Amino acid sequence: MAKKEEYLRKPEWLKIKLNTNENYTDLKKLMREKNLNTVCEEAKCPNIHECWAVRRTATFMILGAVCTRACRFCAVKTGLPTELDLAEPERVADSVALMNLKHAVVTAVARDDLKDGGAEVFAETVRAIRRKSPFTTIEVLPSDMGGDYDNLKMLMDAKPDILNHNIETVRELTPRVRARAKYERSLEVLKRAKEMQPQIPTKSSLMIGLGETKEQIIETMDDLRANDVDIMTIGQYLQPTKKHLKVQKYYHPDEFAELREIALSKGFSHCEAGPLVRSSYHADEQVNAAAKQRQAQA
Repeated sequence: MAKKEEYLRKPEWLKIKLNTNENYTDLKKLMREKNLNTVCEEAKCPNIHECWAVRRTATFMILGAVCTRACRFCAVKTGLPTELDLAEPERVADSVALMNLKHAVVTAVARDDLKDGGAEVFAETVRAIRRKSPFTTIEVLPSDMGGDYDNLKMLMDAKPDILNHNIETVRELTPRVRARAKYERSLEVLKRAKEMQPQIPTKSSLMIGLGETKEQIIETMDDLRANDVDIMTIGQYLQPTKKHLKVQKYYHPDEFAELREIALSKGFSHCEAGPLVRSSYHADEQVNAAAKQRQAQA
């Protein structure tokens, strides 16, 4: 008889408070009416109830709901996308305006099937939000777009308020955790983005609990700072389904607090770290002074 797989039991501090108030139901209805995807739903984010019901924020996921990569940590559907919706930027911008958002986060599935990696639709989404909601600050969270820096420039020329690209895991675990992505290429994306638009803060996220060591986490911090990354988030990896990588360790909130202090001591302007922290967690609090000034003058 095959031995039953063992899974770590979730600790108390990972329990989530569900909140399905009017904000939550209104936002869910709006997403369906506009035929929009959110990473909040597709990636099974543990903060969806807090963000939708309490903070009334959401992370829009453009370029469809099917990703061309099959990362072993991610719950987003994988396969070969069949279409590109050129009307999507206007629908996202309409939703941002209807929600009267202070800060909008726009991410996307990886589209390795497209020559520009989806950069044109990404850039047009930023421009559409600017036209319809000039007081809203915008954070973008693209894939590495195949490492094509003309594609990255197309996005940076649209001048989002924050460029977020996730390193996801430590160097040693990258080949096992991330499909097609490369650790060094992610660092290069962050470095080039800063070179293209020095005034725009860059940001990256690390999930822990996949078997990394504390020394490897600190090395990742050093690598990000060496490439002028301003903001870092650190969160607990949670296994979305039995097909995905198992959790190797649940970090205690005190350990996250220590990692946050280490990150700040290394020069990050802001660091969110905690068991339920995700890349877009409290993103509205991370907009820099220049972005707030642009917003005030709009």
